[in-house]
Amino acid sequence: MTVIPDTTPVIIGVGQFAERPDDAGYQALSPMDLGGKALAAAIADCGAEGDVVGAIDTIAAIRQFEISTPRAPVPFGKSNNPPRSYGARVGANPERAILEIVGGQGNQKMVGELATDIAEGRSQVAAIVGSEAISTVLTLMAKGEQRDWSEEVDGQLEDRGFGIGNLFERMLRYNGLRTVIPLYALFENRRRADLGRSLDEYRLDIAKLFAPFSDVAAKNPYAASPVARSVEELATVTKRNRILAEPYARMTVARDQVNQAAAILIASVGKARELGIPEEKWIYIHAATQAAETTVLSRPDLGKSTTAIKSVSLALEITGIAMDDISYFDLYSCFAIPLFNIIDAFGIAPDDPRGLTLTGGLPFFGGAGNNYSAHAIAEAVMRLRADRNSYALVNANGGVMHKNAVGIYSARPAAWPDAERYADVDRDQDEVDTIEEMVGEGVVETFTVVPGKTETVGAVVGQVESGERFVARAAPDDAETLAVLQEGEPFGRRILVRGEDDNRNIFTFAD
Repeated sequence: MTVIPDTTPVIIGVGQFAERPDDAGYQALSPMDLGGKALAAAIADCGAEGDVVGAIDTIAAIRQFEISTPRAPVPFGKSNNPPRSYGARVGANPERAILEIVGGQGNQKMVGELATDIAEGRSQVAAIVGSEAISTVLTLMAKGEQRDWSEEVDGQLEDRGFGIGNLFERMLRYNGLRTVIPLYALFENRRRADLGRSLDEYRLDIAKLFAPFSDVAAKNPYAASPVARSVEELATVTKRNRILAEPYARMTVARDQVNQAAAILIASVGKARELGIPEEKWIYIHAATQAAETTVLSRPDLGKSTTAIKSVSLALEITGIAMDDISYFDLYSCFAIPLFNIIDAFGIAPDDPRGLTLTGGLPFFGGAGNNYSAHAIAEAVMRLRADRNSYALVNANGGVMHKNAVGIYSARPAAWPDAERYADVDRDQDEVDTIEEMVGEGVVETFTVVPGKTETVGAVVGQVESGERFVARAAPDDAETLAVLQEGEPFGRRILVRGEDDNRNIFTFAD
């Protein structure tokens, strides 16, 4: 029998909590209260004989959506120290408190980082906690009700900042692409062009991908929208299922109106034994990787993230298994393209019988802000405790496919003698140069159309003959150019671009 070193990190407990405004007994809890309940559930899940709370030396908090950008509104106030607020709910006072940067990769990345701390003797028991109460905020505001959720908690805090410096390039904002939805749509339409699919065909592809996710969510008690949706319902554009940014209909993008929290507890094997945590609770971290991609416009291929693919490949290599050896997947699904990116690269069918989600996915289970993958990891742990020879793979995506983190888990032992199971992915691709103030002729590489209350934005990413990229938009009163974009097939067409005083690049079709 393999001897597992006492410093080997294992997941010892996971917890989830959720409430919906129409639930019986709805409490309208704050984010800190939600997270406290998830952490309490994770502590209970350990089944420990000893004092887990007193043993927690590190708590890492995942940022709520409303503290993820410098000027985001915080209607009811916030904690000055979220990790210590979570800890206070269960009586924990850790030596170290961390507030992680923005991105859906955060939970999975922190698993690798804190597991390394444990393996190298800097920690013995660490918790990762995240929560969102966006649905409650909107519900209370709609009723004209107020709450005071502000908290001042004393103690150390390692605030890592937002980490969003390369998320929105200026030329994207100047030309009307100011949120993540149209930026993902640029990637989606480039992939669609490469496949030669029409808009209607591609929306059907997305619907076929996501309908099984809704089936999983319908059975998940923590899901924000536990309703099974048909392929036809997801593919058909209606007033309720309106276009947010072509090709995305509303039901096929991440759902931000949630009240959810999740927590993960990691300990050294030695400490887990000391606390009397049964070994059948332990789940081993076989591999954890993280990767950072270039800016949106500098990527050689706008239809994929090669760095994210490398992140998955490296995790499999570290574990020493193939994709066929994975029994359980949770592939990040804020939009279809991060999912397609992975299954295209590894030859996984959209209807693979193993399924591609453990929770129901971000459009149906819910996925506001940054905390979704904690729920995915929690679900993976539960599956693996029951199916002890199997492996689960969790792929976590952040930014606009800027950041990626992967974990492979199993009840099979995996020692960390030299902390070699957590690795950064090298980014070795060339970068495309960009032109901010574009004047002249180019060709359309990808595009999106974003309907709005006051105007519809039709924007393209184009390239000039020498290879540099630029962004341009149709003039607001140019119905003819906008109509061509709405037909969905501008790829490769020549356009003429002129500059405006407000930093916009305005284009028309040259032929």
